[in-house]
Parts: sequence; structure tokens; C-alpha cells
Amino acid sequence: MSDVWLAIALAGAGTFAMRASFLAAANHLGEVPPWASRVLRQIPPAALAAIILPALVRPEGTFDLFQPRLAAGILAALIAWWTRSVLATLVLGLAGVTVLEAVWPT
Repeated sequence: MSDVWLAIALAGAGTFAMRASFLAAANHLGEVPPWASRVLRQIPPAALAAIILPALVRPEGTFDLFQPRLAAGILAALIAWWTRSVLATLVLGLAGVTVLEAVWPT
């Protein structure tokens, strides 16, 4: 077995062991305290904001508040808040960014 395949096999075994150990120990874990549950609910929105916000305010690598992607992002956020529909947000947000990039002066 070459060194590459050995490394792949060890990485796979290590990953499997970590996941299996969590599943094996899950029934021994107690209830999550209410304060931890409140904190854990905030992780997905924070992670999503950390991914999306830099793409909206730094599309070309420099800070820019006057560009079409940020305007389309604000439009999509308003549509999501108003309709609570993922499909409407995606369709109208993509249409918004397409139109704004076509008409926005560069």
C-alpha cells in the first residue's frame, strides 16, 4: 500500500471514529440547558451572515456600499421578510441582481 492510500485510509478511519463516537455517546448526554439551546439557535444565522455579508459589501475585494449586489441583497432581504417565501426570495433576488447589474453604471 502506498503512502497516499495509507493516509487516505487513516483519515477515513479517523473521521469514522469521530462520528461513531458521537453517535455512541449521544444517548448518554443529558438535556441541553435552556441557555445553551438559545445560544445554539444563533449559530446558523451568524454563519450565514459571515458568508454572505462579505460577498455583498466587498464583491471586488474592496469595501463598496454603492454597487448592484448590495442593493439586490437588500431587496432579497426585504422580500424574504415580507413574504417569508424562499422561492420568492430566490426568484426575485436573482431577477433583481440581474436587472441591477445590467442597468447600474460602472
